[in-house]
Amino acid sequence: MPDHNEQEEGQVMLPPQPLKARKGRGAVSNLQGRYEGHGREDFDDGWSDGDEDGGEDADADGAAPAWKTHVTDEQARTILSRNASPDIPFNVSLNPYRGCEHGCIYCFARPTHSYLGLSPGLDFESKIFAKVNAPELLRRELAKASYVPEPIALGVNTDAYQPCERELKLTRRVLEVLHECEHPVALITKSALIERDIDLLAAMAAKRQAAVAITVTTLDPAIARTLEPRAAAPARRLRTIRALTEAGIPVGVSIAPVIPFVTEPEIERLLEAVCEAGALHAHYVVLRLPWEVNPLFQ
Repeated sequence: MPDHNEQEEGQVMLPPQPLKARKGRGAVSNLQGRYEGHGREDFDDGWSDGDEDGGEDADADGAAPAWKTHVTDEQARTILSRNASPDIPFNVSLNPYRGCEHGCIYCFARPTHSYLGLSPGLDFESKIFAKVNAPELLRRELAKASYVPEPIALGVNTDAYQPCERELKLTRRVLEVLHECEHPVALITKSALIERDIDLLAAMAAKRQAAVAITVTTLDPAIARTLEPRAAAPARRLRTIRALTEAGIPVGVSIAPVIPFVTEPEIERLLEAVCEAGALHAHYVVLRLPWEVNPLFQ
């Protein structure tokens, strides 16, 4: 009798099947965060329907089940973050949300969900925390006698215009506070939702108090759907650049990340497209894969 684990004569051993992507999601797994005390490994014994931890029924064509988004209200204790890193072009930032439903698989912020005891994988893009007291905290911070004004970078860790902002309007309310206080702000986003706030941004830009950067990773919609499944399509981002520019808001472009052999060959065409749309300047960031981002991206 041959050993149970040995390959029988003539039998073709197939490689393990890759994990299936879920519709509208960037990560294909919910890998553990680096602070987990115990290791867990998925094993299919044939009894599971693949519907654990937020999944829904699989599609008729056999695609992996969808993954629900849950937004949790958070009462933040502080709202402004400060850094002293010489390679970051701002000192103060504000992020109304933790986690980001855009699901960009290369996102450098994914490992921050490990601090919450959650996965940088599917959890990061489906378990969102909304800092519902952000506008009030900001107003209190700006009112301190010791506060020294300098531009606030809004939405640099996770996108301030991700889908849940459409109803929660935290970013809108933060901008209203900054507009009222005539405080400078710089925003970066992949979302066309920023057009909703053109009224505020245009008024601030007229006083040189607002600037916007739109991230454009690729012009190829198929690549964009894989890398950034719930962000605006590339063509839609170009229209957003044009709309902001026509409103008198200075717009730059972040070509990020530059992925060798994937998005890198497009750089010249991409620069031509954003320039034609009205962008005033552009910068780039090369792909980097810190902590859990590496296995997720692989």
